[in-house]
Amino acid sequence: MEKAPPTKRPRYDAAFRAEALRLASESRSTLAAARALNIDPKRLYAWQKAAQEPLSADPTEAAEVRALRQANKRLAQELEI
Repeated sequence: MEKAPPTKRPRYDAAFRAEALRLASESRSTLAAARALNIDPKRLYAWQKAAQEPLSADPTEAAEVRALRQANKRLAQELEI
């Protein structure tokens, strides 16, 4: 019994990743953007996580930053409508 050759994982260049992140930020959901680009949503989520700035060690400040980011994203979506 022969083993199937291992499949190569696709490599994405920096320009593609940047465009994917832009599309995900402008899209209503990361999952929808991943489907549109025909890539694994987990990969796009990982790119988003890597692109985020590290949060402060102060938990109060980190929570405030997260809340502000959510509000900013919501307002950006409202402006599109």
